[in-house]
Amino acid sequence: MAFLSRICLLALSLVLVVPAAVAVAQPAPKHRSLTLVHNPARLPGSVPLTPQPAPRRAPLSLGQRAVRIAALELGTPYRYGGSGPGGFDCSGLVAYVYGRLGIALPHNAAAQFGYGRPVDQGHLKPGDLVFFHGLGHVGLYIGHGRMIHAPQTGERVEVQSIAVRNGGVEAARRITS
Repeated sequence: MAFLSRICLLALSLVLVVPAAVAVAQPAPKHRSLTLVHNPARLPGSVPLTPQPAPRRAPLSLGQRAVRIAALELGTPYRYGGSGPGGFDCSGLVAYVYGRLGIALPHNAAAQFGYGRPVDQGHLKPGDLVFFHGLGHVGLYIGHGRMIHAPQTGERVEVQSIAVRNGGVEAARRITS
């Protein structure tokens, strides 16, 4: 019985060692290009490694692109009537962001409320417009209960929780292309 075990162990070591030694003994290719060499030690049923294409990412929605543009303006000073990169008021920021995406919105929060379609607060998505204070203030929803907005004189474009605003969200609209 011990003799049979030794023979099996010797046979197993030959199966594993000899093909590896043959692969090592092969001369290196003369040029530097990548060549695929048949590997005799490859186990039956295994899959050879082949380059896989990178997974495709879903294209960003209009709202997600709006959030990215708005995020570039974080820290920009609040400026009453501002609608440009040097300073923004709340509706000027929203009009600027969507204008960069080819959608013209008026520079007035209450007027912006007339665009897009209504969205229930429980179904907000990034890029939705959130309105406060009797439609006197607007921000751009970014997800996770937060928005980017230009708050007031003396402050800068910032991210803020929508729950912090006095009175809470009065309405929301989704801009579509």
